[in-house]
Amino acid sequence: MGLFDFLLAKKPATASLAKERLRIIVAQERSHRGGPDYLPLLQRELLEVIRKYVNVDVDAVKVDLVKDGEHDVLDISVSLPEKNAGG
Repeated sequence: MGLFDFLLAKKPATASLAKERLRIIVAQERSHRGGPDYLPLLQRELLEVIRKYVNVDVDAVKVDLVKDGEHDVLDISVSLPEKNAGG
């Protein structure tokens, strides 16, 4: 039954997978100051995940790393389309 358990195992939820990727990217960014910029990749991946649920433009997702005192803060902004009045 081990093989069947492996084949039938539930896949991780999209949100938790995106959250884990975000943690990895932020950890890499902190450890490689002056290294490659991962924010554009993160922005593209977040856009792909959001597009699975909502039709948004490429410019709808903004990702910035800002300094807040001693801390770096990941600022993520998502502009969702307005709901149509007709339903």
